[in-house]
Amino acid sequence: MRRPVDWSAPLDALTGVGPGVAGRMARLGLVTLGDLAVHMPVRHLTYDEVARPLGEIQYGEEATVHVTAGPVRVRPTRRRGLKIVESVVRDGTGLATAVWFNQDYLVRTISEGTRLLLRGKLESGRPPRFMVKTFEIVDGADGGLHTTGLVSIYPATDGLPSRRIREFIDQLRPRLTRAPEVLPAWIRRRLELPHAGDALVAVHFPRSVREARSARRRLAVEELVVMQVGLAAIRRHEASRRPAPSLAGGGMLRAAVRDGLPFLLTPEQERVTDEIARDLQRTRPMRRLLQGEVGSGKTVVAALAMCQAAEAGRQSALLVPTETLAEQHLRTLDRMLAPTGVSPVLITGRVPKAERMRRRQALQSGAAIAIGTQALLTEHAAFLHLGLVVVDEQHRFGVEQRHALSDRATDDSEHLAAHMLFMTATPIPRTLALTAYGDLEVSTIRGRPPGRAPVTTRWVREDDRDAVYAEVRAQIRAGRQVYVICPLVEGGQAAEARSAEEEAERLRTGPFADVSVGLAHGAQRPDEKRRAMAAFVAGETDILVATTVVEVGIDVPNATLMVIEDADRFGLAQLHQLRGRVGRGVLPGACYVFGEPASEDGVRRLEALTQTQDGFRLAELDLDLRGEGAMSGTRQSGATDLRFARLSRDRKELAQARQIARRLLRDDPRLERPEHVPLRDAVQERFATLPRLLDA
Repeated sequence: MRRPVDWSAPLDALTGVGPGVAGRMARLGLVTLGDLAVHMPVRHLTYDEVARPLGEIQYGEEATVHVTAGPVRVRPTRRRGLKIVESVVRDGTGLATAVWFNQDYLVRTISEGTRLLLRGKLESGRPPRFMVKTFEIVDGADGGLHTTGLVSIYPATDGLPSRRIREFIDQLRPRLTRAPEVLPAWIRRRLELPHAGDALVAVHFPRSVREARSARRRLAVEELVVMQVGLAAIRRHEASRRPAPSLAGGGMLRAAVRDGLPFLLTPEQERVTDEIARDLQRTRPMRRLLQGEVGSGKTVVAALAMCQAAEAGRQSALLVPTETLAEQHLRTLDRMLAPTGVSPVLITGRVPKAERMRRRQALQSGAAIAIGTQALLTEHAAFLHLGLVVVDEQHRFGVEQRHALSDRATDDSEHLAAHMLFMTATPIPRTLALTAYGDLEVSTIRGRPPGRAPVTTRWVREDDRDAVYAEVRAQIRAGRQVYVICPLVEGGQAAEARSAEEEAERLRTGPFADVSVGLAHGAQRPDEKRRAMAAFVAGETDILVATTVVEVGIDVPNATLMVIEDADRFGLAQLHQLRGRVGRGVLPGACYVFGEPASEDGVRRLEALTQTQDGFRLAELDLDLRGEGAMSGTRQSGATDLRFARLSRDRKELAQARQIARRLLRDDPRLERPEHVPLRDAVQERFATLPRLLDA
């Protein structure tokens, strides 16, 4: 019987992995043998299946040849820093001079008589020159890892090229077939899936493109099943916990809010309002995501929900990620709730201690609505009867953070759970919603309410700058205001701040020396940033130069124009979110994006931005171009934590995984059957901070 593989063993168990190499591999997230086994190729290069005779290759043709080396020498050149390594190589059909550039170490690696597989292009000469693209030393009939067939290309890092990673994974090849099997046999039979070990071998060392795709699909299905079982278990766990208060309400406060609005709710707003109202009347805790673009009316929907809670004698908490956004919500809800007589209480970290205690006492006395940052939930004991928690900008919270919020959002005095409403202005594609937010019910408001002005978006080049600045001046002369957005640059907050500061200084001392230019960025002191944004809101600043700190939490209907610098450095969804800062009143808005994309995907992003204002269409394209973001942890942007699945193309597999997850938890709620135990362990490992997830 073959010994099981210890996949948790460190990588120094492999030949050639010392402390230096291990450190470089750790930069790629590779620490154990198991990490390396699932380090997926980003693509495969297609080379000849077998070496070709040297004498049959035409000039200009790329091929792989199996040759014997002659003496190796470094040929000096007049060009500084350029070293050319040459060796006359031959097989039974001809000879050529093999040429490598700046690889003088080869004089110590290759000697006369060494057998080589060379991949490269043949050029004319006497003898012909074979310009080497890649090579490997072969022993007997073995070889071809780097030069023949489908060659895997891996994510790499400085000092650790894809070639070295390929060699380390090749050392793992005999062990890959012994990879642990997570999916039970009945799932593999139903979906016609191979064993996990066979799939890992095939994805790293495929014999055909079709085999590589099939192997990746098999691994993607497993990953999605684990994810969907975990999310379904979270929903079940939430449903089995303590009940929530039924928030029926009489409707008087909601009617007063509706009567005071200067508009009628749209059919979309009415529909999601009804969905939430029905949830709040149940004793099962609501866990719902409300998504809609900037200006779609999410706040009024949330206000009506909080009024329903107040009518039922319960308090609501509105949780937001920043103090600036909390203050904006306070102003908005003060206006909206004025006809009801309800006055929201603001709880943030910068409130003086005496005032904080006064507001805490107001909560203890039954104040209907509190608004604040995450610190607000540390005040949960101060609530008299908490019934509803609304979380804005929910995309900043991952699955595990949402679960933690649910744990804390309780009314301990009556052993009841609060209803939870999560909101996001980032449009979410359906496939992403089913995966990243599968623990929530989803309500969607599509479109913008009547009366919102359109925003014209133009992609401009540097040659257009004078014309753009002329439009900026025209808007300022008309009494309007302008945003200038600088990108989040590599190097952290310091680099971000310098970029914004340099642009603000350039505008102040150059083209806009005669107007007021403000500055807001994430590296400023909180009070300094607040003052800058408050001045812009008050109309005291004509131009606000900012980073993405204005993406949420600032509402200036008088701002009609936005200029985005280096727009190709932003994601498409983020660009759409940023331009939502203009056109927020009755005045039409304009957004000018400067950018010189270096890739075809970058061009597609900017072209799409100019062609549609439908955030959901843009979100689908952004998903295709940029990936999914982290699903199961706390991150919701950046490099995806889905190793194998791609939600933009694995829609069928996602649907299959959801169906399988439902059946599994229906037939074996705790996954206790022997054939389901490996899957149970995989789910618990994936959702590591929720250790009793499957015990409900």
